[in-house]
Amino acid sequence: MSAWLLRAVVMSVVHAAVQVALSAVEVRMPTDLSVVRPIVLALLIGVAALWGALDGWLRRPDRGRTWFIAALISGPLSGVLAVIGRGVLVDQTGVSELAPALTGGAAFIALLVLAPAGLGLLVGGRMQPPDDVAERERRGRRTEPARRPSPHPRARTE
Repeated sequence: MSAWLLRAVVMSVVHAAVQVALSAVEVRMPTDLSVVRPIVLALLIGVAALWGALDGWLRRPDRGRTWFIAALISGPLSGVLAVIGRGVLVDQTGVSELAPALTGGAAFIALLVLAPAGLGLLVGGRMQPPDDVAERERRGRRTEPARRPSPHPRARTE
């Protein structure tokens, strides 16, 4: 499984599960929603930031592009999964909720994945990598030969 697909699927399932859980709390205990929503939002931000920091710390190849693609896919996918989950588990939500989930909801989820993951990549990339990763980086670097002069030098214009 490719790295972006794994991240997209996991983040989609996590976000959809949280949306379904928040809907269940809203139906059963509507007064408790003001306390639960910020806690859950912080949890979602923490998951993406921690995973992004781990990728940056381990110096995963192509990590920025991986998280960008994962965020673009996880937005709409989590919207579809949340509508299905709410329809089956909470309150008989119908197909009419699919359009808002695939537009504004998907954009919000994509940003909720991309921004913390990007911050995590930045922080993790500045941390000292584990010894085996650092050793792999040192072995992978080759000394570049001296730059050869061009066979067709530019003419000087003065």
